[in-house]
Amino acid sequence: MRQFFAFFRIKRLDTFVLGKFLQLFVGAFFICLFVFVMQFLWRYVDDLVGKGLTLDVLGQFFWHVSVYLIPTSLPLAVLLASLITFGNMGENLELLSMKAAGVPLVRVMRPILLVILPLSAFVFYFQNEISTNAQKQLRALLVSIKIAQPAVEIPEGVFYNMRDFNLYVVKKNAQTGMLYNTIIYKMDQGFDRAQIVLADSAKIEMTADKMHMKLTLWSGEQFQNLKSEDVNVFKSESVPYDRETFMYKQLLIDFDANFNQIEANELAFLPQAKNWPALANFIDSMNLQIDSAALASSAEYAGRALPTTPAFTSKDSLATIRALSRQKLNFDSLIAKIPKEKMERARNRTATMLQSFSTEMTWRNEAVEDQEYYVRKHEVEWHLRITLALACLLFFFVGAPLGAIIRKGGLGMPTIISVGIFILYYIINTSGMKMARDGSINMVVGMWMSTFILTPAGAYLTFMANRDSVVFNLDAYLAFLRRLLGFRTKRHLFRKEVIITPPDVEADLLLAQSIRQEAEDYRQTKRLWLAPNYFRLFFRTRPDHRMEQLSERIEELVEDLANTRDMHVLDTLNRVPFIYAHAHTTPFSRQWVNYIFGLLFPLGLLIWVRTWRFRLRLARDLRQTIQCMTKLEEQLDVRR
Repeated sequence: MRQFFAFFRIKRLDTFVLGKFLQLFVGAFFICLFVFVMQFLWRYVDDLVGKGLTLDVLGQFFWHVSVYLIPTSLPLAVLLASLITFGNMGENLELLSMKAAGVPLVRVMRPILLVILPLSAFVFYFQNEISTNAQKQLRALLVSIKIAQPAVEIPEGVFYNMRDFNLYVVKKNAQTGMLYNTIIYKMDQGFDRAQIVLADSAKIEMTADKMHMKLTLWSGEQFQNLKSEDVNVFKSESVPYDRETFMYKQLLIDFDANFNQIEANELAFLPQAKNWPALANFIDSMNLQIDSAALASSAEYAGRALPTTPAFTSKDSLATIRALSRQKLNFDSLIAKIPKEKMERARNRTATMLQSFSTEMTWRNEAVEDQEYYVRKHEVEWHLRITLALACLLFFFVGAPLGAIIRKGGLGMPTIISVGIFILYYIINTSGMKMARDGSINMVVGMWMSTFILTPAGAYLTFMANRDSVVFNLDAYLAFLRRLLGFRTKRHLFRKEVIITPPDVEADLLLAQSIRQEAEDYRQTKRLWLAPNYFRLFFRTRPDHRMEQLSERIEELVEDLANTRDMHVLDTLNRVPFIYAHAHTTPFSRQWVNYIFGLLFPLGLLIWVRTWRFRLRLARDLRQTIQCMTKLEEQLDVRR
C-alpha cells in the first residue's frame, strides 16, 4: 500500500516537468484551435459574406465552432506541446542530466501521462455531453445563414439577381442611393407573364419591418406579356403584351431581410447531435428494422414466385412418381401443343411480371442502401468518439519520445514535425472513415486504422528513446551519407587552454619521418591511379593491413601533437587528411554482400567506379600527407 501511494507522490521532478509542459500545452491548444477555426471559416466564407449578419449572430457562430473544434484541437496540442517540451529538455541537456542521475525517460514522462489520461477521458465526455449540443446549434445556425437573404448591394453594369427579378443599373450614386438607366426583369407572376420595366432613374428602400423592398421609379415604361392559352412563348410567333408609360411608379417586392434562425432541436436526428448511448440504441434499432424488413420481403417474394397449389399427400406423390417413370416427358412436344397466341400472351405476361419485379427490387434495394448508409454514419460517429479520445494518449507517446530523440526545441523543427505527423494521421483517419462510411471496408478496420498505425509507432519511439537511440538524429544520417558518398571530413583542432600532457617532440619527429617514408613507398608500389580488378574486388577481397597501420599511426601522431601550443603545428595538423583504409580495397565489410553486388553487374559496375574513385582520392591524400609530414618535420626540428 505504501508503494502504491508513493507512485502518486508529487516530487520536484514532477513539478518541473509539468510546469514546462502545461505552459506549452495551453499556448499550443489556443494556436491549434485558432487554426482549425480559420480553416472552418474558410469553408463557409461564401455563405457568411454579403448576408448583413449582426455581431450577435457572428459571435454565436464563432462560439459554437470553437466548442465543436475543441476535441479536434486537443490531440494536436498534446503532440506539439510534448514534442517541444522534451525537445527543449534534450537540447538544454536536462534529459541527459536526469538520465545521468538514474532517472529513465519513462519516469520523466510519468507526470505528463497522469495528466493526459484524464484529458483523454475529458475529450470523450466533452464529445458526448457538450459537443453534441454545440453541433445542433452550429448546424441550425449554418442552415439559417444559408437561407437568409443577401444584403442589397447592387453593382454597376451587371444584372443583379434577387429571387424573382433581375436588376440592371448603368450608373449609381452611392451618396444619395439613386440608380440611373435601370432595367428590371420581373417574373414573380410566372415566366409567361414576365414584366420588363425601363426607368430613367430609380431608388431602393427597405420597409420598416424589413419584409418588403420598395422600388421607386421615375420616367420609364413597363411591358408585360398577356396570358394566352394558344401562344407559346418559346416560338418565334408574336406574343401580345401590355405597354405602360409612367412618370412616377412604386413597386413593392417581397424581400425578407430579417435573420430567422431555425430551432436547433429540428436537427436532433443528425448523428453528430447524439451522445454515445443514443448512437448505440439507434444503430441497434435500425439494424433490427432492416433485418425485419428483409425477412418480410423474402417471405413476400417467396409466396409471389411459387404458385398456390393444393397440398400433396404422400400417396399422391408416389402415384405421380410411378406415372412419370412409366412414360418419359418431352417438354418440346408439350410446348409445341400450346397455341401460339396463348404462348405469346404467357410470354408477355411473364416479361411484364419480371419487369415489375425487377423495378420493385431495385427500388427496395436503393431504400435499404440508404438505410444502411445512414446506419453506417451513426457507426462512424460512435467509433469516432473513442478514437479521438485515444488520439490524445497516442500522440503523447509519439511526441514525447520523438522530442527526446531529435533534441530540438522551439517552434521550428518540432512544429514542422508535429504538423507533418498530424497531417498523416488526418489523411489516414479521413480515408478510413470515408471508406467505412461508404461500406468499402469493414467499419472497425476503417475507423481504427489510424489508431492501429499510431500505437506501434508510439511504442517503438518510446522504446528507442528509452535506449538513447539515434534513429531520428540528423547528424547520424549526415555522417552515414558522408561516408557513403565519400565526402571529406576536415579536422578542427584548436589550441587548448590547459594542457596536462605536452607532446613528445622527439618521438613525434621520428613518427612523422616514418609516416612520410611509408606513404611514399606505398604510393610508388601500389599504383593507385590504375583501375581495380573487378573479379578481385568482389570475389577475392583482401584487407589492406599496411594502410590500416599507416592510418592508425597518423591518428596517433595527430592525437599527441594536438596538445601543442604552437599554432603553426596545429594549422599543419588541420591539413592532414583522414585516411579511409578500406574503401579502396573492398566495397563492403561483409563478403556475402560483395558477392551479391558483384553478380548484379549494373550495380556492381557503379560500386567498381566508386572504388576506383576512392583509389584516386587515396593517392591525393597520400601526396598531401607527405607534404604535411615534411612540413611537420621542419617545424618539430626547429622546436627541438
